[in-house]
Amino acid sequence: MSFVKIVAIIRPEKMKEVEDALKELCVQGMSITHVEGYGEYANFYRHDRLVEHIQIQIFSGEKRATEIAETIMDAAYTGGDGDGIVAVIPVDSVYHIRTKQKCKEDVC
Repeated sequence: MSFVKIVAIIRPEKMKEVEDALKELCVQGMSITHVEGYGEYANFYRHDRLVEHIQIQIFSGEKRATEIAETIMDAAYTGGDGDGIVAVIPVDSVYHIRTKQKCKEDVC
């Protein structure tokens, strides 16, 4: 059983499109966090240069990682600086706290 954690940082105004695309893909769950930072794009109108973005985290079976990452990129794309990033990170194990059972790849 191979799991991954998909982490995406996207523009806040693209969140609804990404959420709808992930629902169509039958992604069973995700977490979102409001974050600030800068990468290639910085807000030069703020003294700290920070830009507001949304961070999405999804745990999935490795088999679906590319499909999920591509779906996020397609839905979040504007073609401009600051569109964000997607990372796929290997995960050793995922457990459900309620049952204390290890997740199955196609259920988590």
